Amino acid sequence: MAKTSIKNHIRRMRFDAREMSQQQLADHIGVTRQTVNAIELGKHSPSLELAFLIADVFEQSVEDVFFRLNDKKKKP
Repeated sequence: MAKTSIKNHIRRMRFDAREMSQQQLADHIGVTRQTVNAIELGKHSPSLELAFLIADVFEQSVEDVFFRLNDKKKKP
């Protein structure tokens, strides 16, 4: 089975949220800015709990924030 890459729309959502910085998001969810950066770049997959916290900040579902690269239902 091929490895599935998890991608996200966090960067776009931060900018849609009045250009929220990585540090501001990190402060909201209780992690470091470096962790937010690693998640945005796909270098780190967040725990399920952290994924829900991120989605809550943007008032979105987890599925609207995160997606698998090979999903046919990807969002723009």
